[in-house]
Amino acid sequence: MFNRTKRLGRVSLLSAMVILAGASAAFGQSGSTKDRWLHVRVINSDNKGETVRVNIPLELAENVLPTINKNHLHNGKITIDQAHMNDVDVHALLNAIRAAKDGEYVTVQGTDQDVRVAKEGGRLLVHVKDNKGSKSNKPSVDIKIPMHVIDALFSAGKDELDIVAGLHALALIGDTELVSVKSDDSTVRVWMDSKNSSD
Repeated sequence: MFNRTKRLGRVSLLSAMVILAGASAAFGQSGSTKDRWLHVRVINSDNKGETVRVNIPLELAENVLPTINKNHLHNGKITIDQAHMNDVDVHALLNAIRAAKDGEYVTVQGTDQDVRVAKEGGRLLVHVKDNKGSKSNKPSVDIKIPMHVIDALFSAGKDELDIVAGLHALALIGDTELVSVKSDDSTVRVWMDSKNSSD
């Protein structure tokens, strides 16, 4: 789970950096405090100790993403590889979650990992904690996605995620943390606010 999460984090970070670099070269825009910014921060605690910070104005990402057509990404949408969906109708699943009351849907307490999936205050929450780490530093993943953002992502159709629509929906909410990943060798945080730099 954590190796897959780290790979996903690295791909997302690389995508964000490509978008930022291309946008900087093409536009050279500057933001105001009214703009919404998506931030990604990765802190490596290995012997190199690198920290990577990416700050992207949502408006810029919305304008640049449709210009990128590479592999699964095209016109601001990502094609979902149905081979990895394991015969799950994601749209039906999301409709059921949208209609359901707030609550804790799945709780798994195992020797390797604890998993919690819940809906709370209009957000889908996923928490995974690895029980194999030290008591002071157990790897974990926290994802908090507003339901209206999920709706926007899945508005493209059965086999696509509309990233631009998801970003547009994100722009409508206030300051929020979206993803937090803590592992033995790095921490990743993805959040949104109105600042044009990360802390």
